[in-house]
Amino acid sequence: MTGLTSDVVVVGAGLIGLATAWRLAADGIQVTVCDPTPGTQTSAVAAGMLAPVTEVEYGEDDLLALNLASVAAWPAFAEELQAATGLSAGLHQTGTLSVAYDVDDAAALRRLADYQRRLGLEVEELSGRDARKREPLLAAGVSGGVWVPGDHSVDNRQAVAALLRAIEVSGVTLLRQRVSHVLTAGTTAVGVQLDNGDTVHAGHVIAAAGPWSGQLDGVPHELRPPVRPVKGEVLRLRVPEAYRPALTHTVRATARGFSVYLVPRPGGELVVGATSSELGYDTRVLAGGVFSLLRDARTVLPITDELELVEAIAGLRPATPDNAPVLGPSGLDGLLWATGHYRNGVLLTPITAQIIADTVRTGVVPELGKPFLASRFGAPKVAT
Repeated sequence: MTGLTSDVVVVGAGLIGLATAWRLAADGIQVTVCDPTPGTQTSAVAAGMLAPVTEVEYGEDDLLALNLASVAAWPAFAEELQAATGLSAGLHQTGTLSVAYDVDDAAALRRLADYQRRLGLEVEELSGRDARKREPLLAAGVSGGVWVPGDHSVDNRQAVAALLRAIEVSGVTLLRQRVSHVLTAGTTAVGVQLDNGDTVHAGHVIAAAGPWSGQLDGVPHELRPPVRPVKGEVLRLRVPEAYRPALTHTVRATARGFSVYLVPRPGGELVVGATSSELGYDTRVLAGGVFSLLRDARTVLPITDELELVEAIAGLRPATPDNAPVLGPSGLDGLLWATGHYRNGVLLTPITAQIIADTVRTGVVPELGKPFLASRFGAPKVAT
């Protein structure tokens, strides 16, 4: 193969890229996806929390609306994915319990709960005793909690496997090659060139390369989105049969000012995360990160000491200056961004795929996506 043509070429085969390719293929659009290691980067490291309520931040109203729309879309998305492939998307609708360890942690949690209620979000404050009734293995020192019934989780590795199968059965071409640069004709993107010298010509190029999206050669520097890598280390522990289930809900905890989350999986896995550090593209797992995660996890869940550590892994979140994704037109005709999802890549998979697919089909960005155009960072304005 030296030259291939396609209606759309997607750069990146993480959850966002795969879901977008699947959505487009379902509409009869010919799609090619390029990635040397499909599904093995950030999408394989994430804990898979669907947490629009527990991760809400002050002043992020547009992002909250996007997050809520996507968590609402996940059940139908997962059902459709399983129907198409016979594989589970790994959706676990069990709710989330936020807990505080000491009185200062509890005060901060109450302030957040007050803010969540002002936004009209469903939360229920709990005493420490009530929190332990929901999760009996929590530490006796847990002083309070907030129950969030609408925040769930997805086994991201199951979702990746299902989407890889979905694009296969829907006729998407997957090229296990790195894109060396975007091909252009004047001010229009017309395809991509791969590391092996092959080319894929297409009417639309979708950049869904996570923290590497801003490094795409062939795109003028002034049009590249300000996406940077933020490293996160994650642990996977195995719970012995005698302790199962160690947890029945996702637990987000603040322990002496430090944050940690614990996400249970059916079958006895417990995912613990995540550190956050700005170290460029360094994905080494450092001893300090492992120590801090285990320290905070055992503070709120003492049996952590007796669980087997089966994996320590680091991934790179694609972050932007305002912690929100970059979606839609790039300022270069034919090139669309689907990147910058930071902590919410798994959560935002269904809605991002829908927004990008709708944009390709109609040439118009849906209203829900307009707050996330690249132009908000000062890139040239584009018609929407």
